[in-house]
Amino acid sequence: MAAKTRILVPGTIRERVLDRLKESFDVLRIDRADPSLLARSEAASISGVAVSGAFGAAMIEHLPALEIIASFGVGYDGVDAAAAAVRGVTVTNTPDVLNDEVADTTVGLLLNTVRRFPQAEAWLREGRWKREGAFPLTPLSLRGRRAGIYGLGRIGLAIAERLKAFGLDIAYHTRRPREGVPYAYYPSLPELAEAVDILIAIVPKTAETHRTIDAAVLRALGPNGVLINVGRGWTVDEEALIAALRDGVIAAAGLDVFYDEPNVPQALIDLPNVSLLPHVASASVVTRDAMADLVADNLLAWFGQGAALTPVPETPFTRKTG
Repeated sequence: MAAKTRILVPGTIRERVLDRLKESFDVLRIDRADPSLLARSEAASISGVAVSGAFGAAMIEHLPALEIIASFGVGYDGVDAAAAAVRGVTVTNTPDVLNDEVADTTVGLLLNTVRRFPQAEAWLREGRWKREGAFPLTPLSLRGRRAGIYGLGRIGLAIAERLKAFGLDIAYHTRRPREGVPYAYYPSLPELAEAVDILIAIVPKTAETHRTIDAAVLRALGPNGVLINVGRGWTVDEEALIAALRDGVIAAAGLDVFYDEPNVPQALIDLPNVSLLPHVASASVVTRDAMADLVADNLLAWFGQGAALTPVPETPFTRKTG
């Protein structure tokens, strides 16, 4: 009987991934992606990896027979895709299956930020409605606003479709215009911020997106402006944001992601004009199970049919056999 293909799983990953993989593969687990935890003899037996989190160049180099790294998540900045590409190793992620969940969360976070629904619920739960009367009118509303989407990829498009249903005018900024979309394009982020009063960030973590939402962009967004970030905390200059919220440079912000998770600056927590979530945009059982299935299905497709289902752009490879 032929030996099963061996898949390495460093660190924690959704249990459904492990259950799926164990049906078809020999699964080897280690505490984290650290070459020192894997003897050379074991490393030589690894053909694939399933990972949620970081998997760097040192690990890729340590696995001479590695063919594929299946990453749990649409963002794969923790995986060194460039190093994988040099080795001819395919990297996959889990796009599309979380688009709707993240888009739904974005709209919910926007509503919470503008209409202060969490504070209103707390008012009721604390008995203040009965003691003090109605919750104060919210100074902000979605009415008459224009939304700018920074990053009009799959999730950005899903967000735009939802905001259209709210009657909002929509514009966007990406590196280059997208064909076939009806939204106004702005060639720079400051120009987009100047033209809108809701700015929604849904860009990946890349060198080009580092702290691009800075003091100048926040000033351009203006005193009636609202920032929503559901992409990466990496994108926002948090010190500039705290100052802008404190000083009235912008009106409010809703954040699901932070620069140094799970460490959220206390100064941000203490502000009254922010709505904060602990990176939960795709965190439903239904969506996380779909992501887990796609991790497993990518590995099954690679070793069964010779091509991954969702390879990232840096590694558009097919499997070489024989």
